[in-house]
Amino acid sequence: MDPDERPCIKICEHEDATGWCLGCGMTKLERKAWKRAPAFRATIRDSLPARLSALAGQGHRTGPAAGKKPKD
Repeated sequence: MDPDERPCIKICEHEDATGWCLGCGMTKLERKAWKRAPAFRATIRDSLPARLSALAGQGHRTGPAAGKKPKD
């Protein structure tokens, strides 16, 4: 993946307590800053795997699975 490519996967469902997106891990503020503050892209991108892992550890569906409905 190109370092300047947005990590957003267009799921855009945010966990209430942290504000992290279940799809990519970014906050709404980081998503807005991605275009305006390219100097912070590496910092944002580096934090996302740990966030998604933490969300998954709390039982959330993350990444592409966040956009799928749970099976009954």
